[in-house]
Amino acid sequence: MKFAIHGRVFKSDSTTAIQDIFDELKDNKISYQVSDSFTEILQEAQIQFDNTKVFKNAQDLHDIDIALSLGGDGSFLETLGLVASNEIPVLGINFGRLGFLTDIQPQNIKKTIKKILAKQYKIDERLMIHAEAQNEFFESGMNFALNEIAISKTDTSSMIVIHAYIDGDFLNSYWADGLMVSTPTGSTGYNLSCGGPLVMPKSENFIITPICPHNLFVRPIIVSSQSKITLKVESRSKNFLVSMDSRAKIIGDDVGEININMETFKAKLVKIDGMSFLSTLRKKLNWGDDIRNRN
Repeated sequence: MKFAIHGRVFKSDSTTAIQDIFDELKDNKISYQVSDSFTEILQEAQIQFDNTKVFKNAQDLHDIDIALSLGGDGSFLETLGLVASNEIPVLGINFGRLGFLTDIQPQNIKKTIKKILAKQYKIDERLMIHAEAQNEFFESGMNFALNEIAISKTDTSSMIVIHAYIDGDFLNSYWADGLMVSTPTGSTGYNLSCGGPLVMPKSENFIITPICPHNLFVRPIIVSSQSKITLKVESRSKNFLVSMDSRAKIIGDDVGEININMETFKAKLVKIDGMSFLSTLRKKLNWGDDIRNRN
């Protein structure tokens, strides 16, 4: 068994739990590679770990069985960005806050590793979004997302106009702060905060959700993931922000059409027995807190 490990800066009160994870890997003789950015963070925190096997990108990974993400959903998405093209399964250990993608709490790491070694887990495959344009807006091979692609304005005054097409047919011109196309997995993220619907993870759909639209009657719409979605952006500032999961970049509106469709590979999420989307949904959104649900 071999792991890839990635994370972000963590609070000082998480240091002991982080050290426990590396100690547990050592005790179980599990080899691992750590991302170069996380290696620096661990060294600054004086974590004891094997820093001889460092990776920068997917090409540096060799014979990895599972990628561990230490942090919140943001760390999980970064980890996925590093390993998804290799279709390496990712397990999220939650050192963040809400954590829809990070199921495992640090205090359960020993039990979790035992279950992994005993093959007591499942792989949950999730569809991803692929986006491309005439000019590349992200480095080659990184123009995919598990949650969403969002187009938004860069200044505080003017809206942007986004002309949207589905399979070549005109859908609408959105006068808004922006527009996002999200996956079912991303429905619990930015989409939810913008009034979009929750969608079951196995649904083969995309959700097109406006961000603060000027027209009251513009609403989110669900389309097939087999669709090709084309966006054309007009902006007074001649630029706009494109974000895909944890990556963001300001680009000029001379980028041309942005074409969005389903990625050829899928994200693979490690799910330990007993964890499900619906139980996570109830827990994270406090659906069970209604006093009428109590005995």
